[in-house]
Amino acid sequence: MRGRHGAPELPDAVSALSWLVADVRTGEVLAAHDAHRRLPPASALKTLFALTALPHLSGSGRHTVTEAELDEVPEGSSVVGVSADHTYRVADLWRGVFLSSGNDAVHVLAEMNGGWEATAAQMQAKARVLGARDTTVVSPDGYDADGQASSAYDLAVFGRTGLADPAFAEYAATADARFPGGTRGDGSPTWTYGIENTNRLVTGEDGVGRYPGILGVKNGYTSRAGYTLIAAARRGGRTLLVTVMNPQRGDGNAVYEEAWSLLDWGFAAAGRVDPVGSLVPPASPAPPGFVTARAAQPARPRTSTRTAYAVSAVLLVATSLAGAAVLRSRRSRRSRRPGAPHARLP
Repeated sequence: MRGRHGAPELPDAVSALSWLVADVRTGEVLAAHDAHRRLPPASALKTLFALTALPHLSGSGRHTVTEAELDEVPEGSSVVGVSADHTYRVADLWRGVFLSSGNDAVHVLAEMNGGWEATAAQMQAKARVLGARDTTVVSPDGYDADGQASSAYDLAVFGRTGLADPAFAEYAATADARFPGGTRGDGSPTWTYGIENTNRLVTGEDGVGRYPGILGVKNGYTSRAGYTLIAAARRGGRTLLVTVMNPQRGDGNAVYEEAWSLLDWGFAAAGRVDPVGSLVPPASPAPPGFVTARAAQPARPRTSTRTAYAVSAVLLVATSLAGAAVLRSRRSRRSRRPGAPHARLP
């Protein structure tokens, strides 16, 4: 933090291994701790999955789930209750991702997006285009996997970018919904059951109040990652976003309590601190039609679809890495000018 006269002190109860507070509109980072430390992200990585697949899988589509699409869902992971041989509206599957953190919904959507490996490659490329260089994607659902990592900085980039997309923002802010238990051929439900957002700052349950002005975004937990959270809120015309990764004290509510205190600090510090860095502005989107959802296309053999997407993903990786090199070069030149904002934090 670079405080001016009268700036509030940072909360001293924040025990997370890594955290960050940023202004969503400007991208200015107001304060951070070890923001580029590479840590397991848990389901907070689903924000990057949504940034990658949501533009190509609109909520108006529908899809009939197969057994094969659910075979690789990790045992014991969070699910929303997707069933094989049922036809779902894509919007329901996305609510399963954002609210229930359903790995079953992620697996189905990833298959619709070209396959598990292709989606991971696309996510990796998307992270690089956004300037998120701390992220390595192995499992698109955020489930623990060797080598998978992100950072408080990168998660903030994903959250900020997502909030600029109305569909993403709507899903991320939804507190509860009805999920189909049975469906008709057009995806409409024959019966439903209630699902709630697992982000307690949104629902205000389990001993955590609903944060005033909360906008979502996404929480996560695994045994390796601990608790992780991206949270954004709006107050008095100002929108702030915080990321908190793996608090070292307290119970499962600690990640919400620490995010709450950092949001409170950020709103109190408005205009009283100088930024310590900057989030990389979102890059231009890929050309329309670069990736097309399987649900919108005529049926093709699975092998040819996977091959096509794998080639597209490789091309996207190469293109994005070249773009990232240009961005780094430009940032390097800018950083030599007095007063230039930092693209990466100390």
